[in-house]
Amino acid sequence: MMNLSIASPSSVAIPAKFLSSTSKSSFNGLQIRFPFSFRVPPKAACTGGRNSPVVMMAKREEELKDIRAKTTEEINEEVVDLKGELLMLRLQKSARNEFKSSEFRRMRKRIARMLTVKREREIEEGVGKRLSRKLDRKWKRSIVVRPPPSLKKLREEEEAAEAAEKSA
Repeated sequence: MMNLSIASPSSVAIPAKFLSSTSKSSFNGLQIRFPFSFRVPPKAACTGGRNSPVVMMAKREEELKDIRAKTTEEINEEVVDLKGELLMLRLQKSARNEFKSSEFRRMRKRIARMLTVKREREIEEGVGKRLSRKLDRKWKRSIVVRPPPSLKKLREEEEAAEAAEKSA
């Protein structure tokens, strides 16, 4: 079995510069303060590598500039396209086809950025939260379901391949 002994405060010699008494606290003992900290900088910030926060922030700012340059209608169209792409990724995942799992996060973040810019514009116009949600529901109902751009591209490639086979 282990024995544990506790030394009384009078028997321990601690330099006065490390001790501070606080009158605001209900703690009756002594607080020990060290003149140095134990913080270690994060690895990504030190390395300055490919995934460093500085590079990621610059890319994000550039993407936001591109989004803010678009009109609200263009943002709405791109959100619909990206949501269709997200659906295609989910279908690929469920069919166990090959896909990049990082695309899920990238698309969701891009959609969120676009919707954020759209809401910022509504706030600038003075549209309240309740009215914004009402307009959003109306906009969602007005969306005409159409194939996402990747599926359109895939269909065009298949048609071009079939046309090449027929001509050959």
